Amino acid sequence: MTSRRPSTMRLSGLKRAPLVPFSNGAERDALADLVEAAEDRPALARRLSKPGAAERFLGTACSLSPFLLETARTGPDIVERVLDEPLDAILDDLEAAARSAWLSGGGPVDEARVMAELRRVKKATAFVLALADLGGLMDTQTVTARLSELAEACLSACVDHLLRAAHDAGKVVLPDPDRPSAGSGLVVIGMGKLGAGELNYSSDIDVIVLYDPDAGIVADPVEAGETFARMVRRLVRIMQERTAGGYVFRTDLRLRPDPGSTPLAISLDAALNYYEGRGQNWERAAFIKARAVAGDREAGKRFLAELRPFVFRKYLDYAAIADIHSIKRQIHAHRGHGEIAVAGHNVKLGRGGIREIEFFVQTQQLIAGGRMPELRVRRTDEALSALIQAGWISEETAEDMRRAYWYLRSVEHRIQMVRDEQSHTLPEDPEELQRIALMCGAKDVEAFSSEIETTLQTVERHYASLFEQEKGLGSDTGNLVFTGEENDPDTIETLKALGFERPDAVSKVIRTWHYGRYRATRSVEARERLTELTPRLLAAFGATRRADEAILRFDAFLAGLPAGIQLFSLLGNNPGLMSLTVTIMAAAPRLAAIIARRPHVFDGLLDPALLADLPSREEIAGRIAEFVDPDLTYEEVLDRLRIVAAEQKFLIGVRLLSRAIDPRRAAEAQSDLADCVITAALDAVIRQIEGVHGRVADGRVAVLGLGKLGSRELTAGSDIDVILLYDHAPGYEESDGEKPIDPVRYYTRLTQRLVAALSAPTAEGVLYEVDLRLRPSGNKGPVATSLSAFDTYQNRDAWIWEHMALSRARFVAGDRDLGERAEAIVATVLERERTPGAVADEVRGMRGLIEQEKPPYGIWDLKLVPGGLIDIEFVAQYLALTAPDPDGPGRGRPTGTVAQIEAYGPAVIGNEATETLVAAHAFYTTISQLVRLCIEGAFEPDEAPAGLIDLLGHACEAQNVRELEGRIEEHCCAVRAVFVEAIGEPDADAGSLP
Repeated sequence: MTSRRPSTMRLSGLKRAPLVPFSNGAERDALADLVEAAEDRPALARRLSKPGAAERFLGTACSLSPFLLETARTGPDIVERVLDEPLDAILDDLEAAARSAWLSGGGPVDEARVMAELRRVKKATAFVLALADLGGLMDTQTVTARLSELAEACLSACVDHLLRAAHDAGKVVLPDPDRPSAGSGLVVIGMGKLGAGELNYSSDIDVIVLYDPDAGIVADPVEAGETFARMVRRLVRIMQERTAGGYVFRTDLRLRPDPGSTPLAISLDAALNYYEGRGQNWERAAFIKARAVAGDREAGKRFLAELRPFVFRKYLDYAAIADIHSIKRQIHAHRGHGEIAVAGHNVKLGRGGIREIEFFVQTQQLIAGGRMPELRVRRTDEALSALIQAGWISEETAEDMRRAYWYLRSVEHRIQMVRDEQSHTLPEDPEELQRIALMCGAKDVEAFSSEIETTLQTVERHYASLFEQEKGLGSDTGNLVFTGEENDPDTIETLKALGFERPDAVSKVIRTWHYGRYRATRSVEARERLTELTPRLLAAFGATRRADEAILRFDAFLAGLPAGIQLFSLLGNNPGLMSLTVTIMAAAPRLAAIIARRPHVFDGLLDPALLADLPSREEIAGRIAEFVDPDLTYEEVLDRLRIVAAEQKFLIGVRLLSRAIDPRRAAEAQSDLADCVITAALDAVIRQIEGVHGRVADGRVAVLGLGKLGSRELTAGSDIDVILLYDHAPGYEESDGEKPIDPVRYYTRLTQRLVAALSAPTAEGVLYEVDLRLRPSGNKGPVATSLSAFDTYQNRDAWIWEHMALSRARFVAGDRDLGERAEAIVATVLERERTPGAVADEVRGMRGLIEQEKPPYGIWDLKLVPGGLIDIEFVAQYLALTAPDPDGPGRGRPTGTVAQIEAYGPAVIGNEATETLVAAHAFYTTISQLVRLCIEGAFEPDEAPAGLIDLLGHACEAQNVRELEGRIEEHCCAVRAVFVEAIGEPDADAGSLP
């Protein structure tokens, strides 16, 4: 709850009148009424007859509020107290009196006395809070918290009274009759503003009453439902029946599960079953603020904890946003609230009102609360702060909404203070509107109107940015009708105008959607949401080149979806995501296929940090560890690993596609992901092997990455080159498991399992194609190599080309100590003195042989084309083998291609040649990363998606394909010239590969 002011909060402390009387003489008339009512209290009458600042303020407040005037007339004792005592101390006393209203002299009292005491307390509390509020002694946050605490105290007193009365009558047996609620299993859940601690001045209270049959206070469980239902009926009567003393709180039970057919009190199990099976999105939103407020609070807390997965879904949930927005539209339609006005405007339900702020907050809590526990807060202002911290909204937006929320709540309170009515509507009568303006401290109606209009417009602006109104394309664009069997002529013209070349085919596709011929469009709700979305989809696709191709790709995506409501809701309420989806369909069929197979990858796109932050290797490893539970079966672990890896690959690709990261960072991210995936797969394989064959004494394994994995240059479709090394204590011939095997077979089997784990196709796809050909002796050698054998081979038997490949080797998974020992062996091999001419001869021979045996298919074959990536990599590897380490031996040599060129190039080939290679590598990397991300197979400009051509042109600053090809040719010529200058002309006869 809100922190309270110290006990110096006194009306006598007012130095000036914070309010203007309703009219000339109104303050005097109100005080005269109070003097007359205090005829039996001469001291009070004299004080009011010669008013000071506090008395004049009291008279002004009563002149503005008939309710306050009547309360003061009928309750002179509370008038005396507010003039003499600290207001917060009075409130503390009243709350304590409410909480103990069921007791008198240490024992329970009858129901009539409970009702009378609660009404006295409520009326007095309302009077004190109104004066504290109007006098500026208490802010609106504190007022709402105090009202909520009072309601909670009243409900607690009612429940204690009812339980003790039932106990005394022999209907129930309480564990502790002196503390009736403790362990009773009877729970009162406060919903809405009561749950959040934000009650209105004249608010209803929304509650759900539940009971736990297992608490055992009812002898016959069959009778529990009726027993507790009778208690609830009496609770409602105590709280809201109007008597001579008024009422306590109007009590609403309509938020309980299926209120038209369920009793007033429901068992905890029945409630859980309902919410888990039939619960609606609006109920999820309602439970964001839910809190156990009376009865057995511990049981209530347990219930809400069990319900948390229903309220906050594991996956980011945009399906809820359409439901919430539809409720908002229904409110507007039902209440007739149109444009923002002041007179007659509903500050709660009208445009720009309190409900829009609440929906703005709650929908974002529903969307992300499953993954972000910090968003699971009840109070609206606290939720705004949490949304800032989570990166969902800016500080400016939060401050605008927070200021508007509490201002509108203060206006709402003043509307209700006038006559203690549960109204949220500003008066249309000019005099009554002036009354509200004066109670708000405004100098006149014009100033008040200006402030409230600005506030409402601010809220509406922020609300609209989240809940984009469904808009058709409008009459200026033309018809979009897709009913019947024949094409609508005006619709065909509209589609042409939007940019579609085959409007007849497009119209047929969209009719297919609306007829529910795909699984994703079979439900009525899915079709309705897609119908609302279609105009904006068509406009977005029409704006792309080859719009027909893009929308047909989207159609293929829809055809494979198992369900569509979530996706359609998500696209309809997130314009940025719709734009990104259109880009994917227009440019990246490979990504389109991924989202067709795995719709949940969309969840990651809703994270506000997606385009700002690239997860580190440690964060990726954490996400894998969170999702891949080692206690699952081996097959389940591998399937989950494929799911999370596919999602992360997709999200890296989306960042690249949206230019949030550059191609170099994409390559590093793909490599970090591969490291983490290999590590997780290796752990799973080791557990599985150990479960069957046990362990080899002191056995350890390490995986070295080579090729693009080793140089951290992976693309979305790269294979991974690895070597698995092992070591173990000498002298042991077998593992120690149920089925012991010798170490060679043990680690051979482990390697084979690892390769299968990474590359075997399953229902969840393939992680990576694995290449072991760079291991010692290539395909002729064992798949697993002991560290000593690796050392011997590399120092005695390896070919030059194998040492070139080794220049990109790095430890990626397994035992770090063993990996570092392997890296030390590699460093020793690479630091060996070599004759540059001999190495150049080998490189020329290998390059020439590759040109003979694997010629490029064209200029877009950036790897094999003369002057392409292989030339750059060979120069880098040549430098790594021949150039002295500028930092001295043993200082660690770079494995990345560019890093090697930049480290060794200036001293060997010169600065200009170094810059040529680095620039060309960056250019080739940009193209390769985008092409491998967007399509499978070879890139042919005439067959490539138009969107991909546009992406490449933008990324490479080229106007068209011809200019792109010209740039490639320039780089190829420059790179080949550097290659020839440094190493010589490739010659297939100058050397050979084994």
